[in-house]
Amino acid sequence: MDDSPAGPLPIDWPGRADEAARAVTSLFGQRLLFLPGTHLGAVVQPSGGLSSLFRPWHYWWQAHYVDCLVDAGNRELAKGATPASRFAGPGSPSAGRLASQLVNGIRLRNFLTYVNSYYDDMAWLALATLRLEKLAEETRKRGRRRNARLRRTLARQFDSASTDHLGGGTFWSKKRDFKNTPATAPVALFYARTGEPAKARALLDWLDARLFDPSQGLYLDGLRLTGSGEFLLENAIYSYNQGPVLGALLELGGEASLARAATLVEAIARNLTAQAANQILHCHGTGDGGLFTGILCRYLALAAADARLPDRVRGTAAGLVMGTADAFWSGRREVSPAEPLSRHGGKLLFSSLPQEPANATYPAGAAVELSTQLQAWMALEAAAAVQQWGKTN
Repeated sequence: MDDSPAGPLPIDWPGRADEAARAVTSLFGQRLLFLPGTHLGAVVQPSGGLSSLFRPWHYWWQAHYVDCLVDAGNRELAKGATPASRFAGPGSPSAGRLASQLVNGIRLRNFLTYVNSYYDDMAWLALATLRLEKLAEETRKRGRRRNARLRRTLARQFDSASTDHLGGGTFWSKKRDFKNTPATAPVALFYARTGEPAKARALLDWLDARLFDPSQGLYLDGLRLTGSGEFLLENAIYSYNQGPVLGALLELGGEASLARAATLVEAIARNLTAQAANQILHCHGTGDGGLFTGILCRYLALAAADARLPDRVRGTAAGLVMGTADAFWSGRREVSPAEPLSRHGGKLLFSSLPQEPANATYPAGAAVELSTQLQAWMALEAAAAVQQWGKTN
């Protein structure tokens, strides 16, 4: 009889994603003004209670919170969508139900509308609710009519923001003085996913013509109109800007788009890794930047699963997702019962930077932002998706 060890067990990425989901929802999730049927993420914990209503509540962070819950809901669906499959246990609401309540909370917190002053914010919510609508359809849950109304409302906003000024692209805000990748790319992806491929291609072509940096193979931030009618190039490169471009190229398909997608994945691997040898993606700290690399992981996971791409490119995309997710997981820390965060439901924290442990970026007593915890959750969901697709192909 052979008693030799069978080797290390495979990593349970869905289990890790469930732990992240429980950590984020227990620490940040709450009803809006105690109203039933609502959910909203506190932007920082410990928070100031009702005084937090007078602080920025970050519409677009909430949109990515919806997306994370849809990820968890899709994993619940794969396990039968039974109470036992729920990430927080049988006695808790499903991830899809929480996501739907969060969409309700966003509308109420935004003064009874989904329209706000920033087109990129609205694009992220539109993309998240498209995925939520599909989940609701597959689980036969309510909310599809609301999601369809939201989609129509926001589509009109995107049409009004995608103009011929500066040759094309989408305005970032209703000030209409800045056209950038953060707005143009997710709007292009929205169009690609809602049967408007010509609009999507036009936006992507504008990005290639005006904001693509061939020396790095990546997309720059944007073009800002000045008071004299000239424009100023904002040449910063952010990880998240590359994600929805990649997603839109994959959604459109075709030889040219897929070739561009493959080239973009390779450029990300060359230029956006904090530790290239370990395939750990660069992150952008806290605040809004705390979300950026989680968003990129979401779309790299799609590339890893896309059989139309070369195996080498898919392997690169998968390696970036897994390396980054593993770094977030390895750097996590438990919340001590003596910490103020524990009184707010905190149990587990992730670092804002995957190459540094949470003990360093969030020592005991530090305030923790929702954005950074969503980023780690997104990376872990992306890893779970890559692992699942690997098992089925």
